Amino acid sequence: MNIENTTSNWNQQLLAMKESLPPLITAVVHPIDELSLKGAVVAAQKGIITPILIGPKHKILNAATNAKLDISNYQLIPTKHSHEAVDVAVELARNGKAEALMKGALHTEELMSGVVNKNSGLKTERRMSHVFALEVVNYKKPLFLTDTALNLFPSLTDKVDIVQNAIDLFRILGLGTPKVAIISAIETVNEKIPSTIDAAALCKMAERGQIYGGILDGPLAFDNAISLKSVLSKGIISKVAGDADIIVVPNIEAGNILYKQMTYLSQIEAAGIVMGAIVPIILTSRGSNDMSRMLSSIMALVYTHKKHMVKIYE
Repeated sequence: MNIENTTSNWNQQLLAMKESLPPLITAVVHPIDELSLKGAVVAAQKGIITPILIGPKHKILNAATNAKLDISNYQLIPTKHSHEAVDVAVELARNGKAEALMKGALHTEELMSGVVNKNSGLKTERRMSHVFALEVVNYKKPLFLTDTALNLFPSLTDKVDIVQNAIDLFRILGLGTPKVAIISAIETVNEKIPSTIDAAALCKMAERGQIYGGILDGPLAFDNAISLKSVLSKGIISKVAGDADIIVVPNIEAGNILYKQMTYLSQIEAAGIVMGAIVPIILTSRGSNDMSRMLSSIMALVYTHKKHMVKIYE
């Protein structure tokens, strides 16, 4: 089956973005199972990445055999275990020999522990955060979701970077000025719900230029963010409510539950990368299919080659 013939409008739009862009040299960390290895190989076959496979050689070769994949044309750097694979991948990125990292068959915490290392990692002045782009069947446009994977209980300062990372990615992908909904349980400020206070502060910070490139509103309940019917019934006056491009969740619990509900119950395809590091990190769940991995790779590819555009808005 041709994977490109089964895509939605948004996914087709993403696929079109890779045209004329050279493949992204990508360190694939510990791809020792069929899913992660196949995802990297499919992306390579589509001209999206040039993979460097890093991990125990015998396990990678065994996964290739089981998946009936020919990986003879790809560079393979053998390591003893996953920890070493992370260290090698991070070092390649630090030295400019890899333009992106891709998560293989290992836990997110293990990969990110090497990435955030103060001395040898890939940290920048920005807080790292994860951004998903989802094609939602009952919504009129792609919906971006952040942060569902990295920051457990982000502070207000953390949320500034989380919001900015999402805005930057949205604009780099050529989607214009995003409407950003800072969501909570309710749409009014309540001191007993700290996320509503954070939301109000973020909106004021955007007015003062501390966050740039997007239109913010919050707090908004999730229904207020994406449903015009809900907005009208509650009499909310907002440029964002009912028409959000980006959903910013209050914490990882809310975000992870929302993301998994969308992908598992609604069968939504999700593409996602980590922003805020020296290089983008293609971070999907270990159960993600080929399409999700491929689309995530395209996001990293476009980001890498067009990120200079963000400077226009600073």
